[in-house]
Amino acid sequence: MASSASSKPPEDASKLGYSYVTPAGMCLRLRQSLAQFSDLFSEFNKYIAPAYHHDRCERSVHMRLYSMNKREFATVFLAFFACFGLGIFIGLAGPPITVMSKVSGSSLQPNVSTSDIPSNYLARGPFVMRTPLLTTYSQQLWIIAKLTTDNTDDEMVDKKFHISVQIEGLTAEHKPMPVYGGTHNGGADVKNRTRHLSCSYEECDEFTVLHIGFLDYAHYIVTVHFYGLEAFHQRYNIRTVQFYFKSYNPAFTQIEIWFRFIFVLFTFIITCWFAHTLRKYPMNDWSIEQKWLSILLPLLLLFNNPIFPLIFIANNWFPGIIDALLQTTFLCGILMFWLCVYHGLRQNERKFLTFYLPKLIVVLPIWLCAVVLGIWEKCDELNDPTYSHFEDSENYNGLKVFVSIAGAMYLLYLVLLMLKAYSELRSMPYFDMRLKILTLLMLIVLSISLIVTMQHFGFDTLEDNFIAQLYTSYKSSAQFMCFYGLLNFYLYAMAYVYSPSGPAVHEPIIAKDNPTFSMINDSDEEVMYGSDEESRRPLNSACRKGNDYDSD
Repeated sequence: MASSASSKPPEDASKLGYSYVTPAGMCLRLRQSLAQFSDLFSEFNKYIAPAYHHDRCERSVHMRLYSMNKREFATVFLAFFACFGLGIFIGLAGPPITVMSKVSGSSLQPNVSTSDIPSNYLARGPFVMRTPLLTTYSQQLWIIAKLTTDNTDDEMVDKKFHISVQIEGLTAEHKPMPVYGGTHNGGADVKNRTRHLSCSYEECDEFTVLHIGFLDYAHYIVTVHFYGLEAFHQRYNIRTVQFYFKSYNPAFTQIEIWFRFIFVLFTFIITCWFAHTLRKYPMNDWSIEQKWLSILLPLLLLFNNPIFPLIFIANNWFPGIIDALLQTTFLCGILMFWLCVYHGLRQNERKFLTFYLPKLIVVLPIWLCAVVLGIWEKCDELNDPTYSHFEDSENYNGLKVFVSIAGAMYLLYLVLLMLKAYSELRSMPYFDMRLKILTLLMLIVLSISLIVTMQHFGFDTLEDNFIAQLYTSYKSSAQFMCFYGLLNFYLYAMAYVYSPSGPAVHEPIIAKDNPTFSMINDSDEEVMYGSDEESRRPLNSACRKGNDYDSD
């Protein structure tokens, strides 16, 4: 009887003809946990994103974004990825970015009898080398050294030693001309630079001997001396010393010149078209995205650098430094754009001290670090090709900590602004569309940039640090096309989406909530979300579809 009573279905106490069973067990506990988490987040949301009544929204030019349907959105993204994929395909078919040749230290021994060669020659030198043929399109030259030993012990070896380098350039008449550390000043400018030798078993990590940032000669004669490796050689026996000559591929340089010119041409056309579409509207009526695009498009034009060929024509280091400065400025401009738009969508009053200054304080350290790492290092290497900021450990480690703190502050500020923007504006017509398109494009750019960076590629301000490694994965020109194509097509897509959809309409019969008409035609009392009475009504999906919920 007890078992039959327990299996009996619950009685219909309400006499409605049906009954239900309250869920129990793990499913109920999971639902309760999710409900508690939602309540906790709602309480936390009151502090990070205080809600206020949007009774007076910003009046702006009607953007193409408002009138686009799903098919048009799909077409925009399809065109973006098609152009981006085409650029990568062209890069994959192109030449490798760098070329490298090597010479063995044993082959550089003096032409004397074997008995006269010191036993510790590989630990001291001198190693007198002649570089391969270098053209203007080779751009720069790195000499990298790698040692192998007979060490079989299960231990890591970290040895500090010194090197000195003398450089001479060969003229067209094959006459050596002192460049660095020559006899023209008695070798007074020769400096013993510190290097670290890290070895595991027989293999040792490579280290950069010198970096010539601007090539004046077709060939260089380089003499290298090692100091402080004699005891290391006696214990572990240096078996081989390999020197690698690494430079840009002239074929890649020609492709870079042509595609930079193509990007400059298309960016100029897009910039003129975007300015032409906005010229009929007062600047005060432009949305914050349109205002920022009017700044970013000219910066993109400078990022592509119309004067890039001057690097190979002018016998000067100045065009190269200008190129690094322009690229750094544009990239930091994009970082500033994301902060300002996520905040500006919620705040109509944008004073310099309260709106722009905090963002400049966050972005300016990143820009400053990139300038110091890119431009300052180039200037130091022009005076001393053996200079390496990696060996200046105190200042370099301090710079890394500073960059890490600045990057963490930027990410924290950006995430906070995104949370506030989505908490306050995600259910409002038009604004939710602006947030979605902005976030989607930003995530695409960040994800692809992160993938490219993880593959050891960087833009010019950081590229020297990546390319100075032997095992950098520069398989083809795809990395260059990926990075430049991504940033160019990103701004092209935003220019199309944020451009005005058509001529201004002045008829007074325009529906207030219809996103296919310009918002600037509403009166001061009837903004694009309706009158003051209407703005206090719930905003639902019907508003975004353009339904007239006031018809009855």
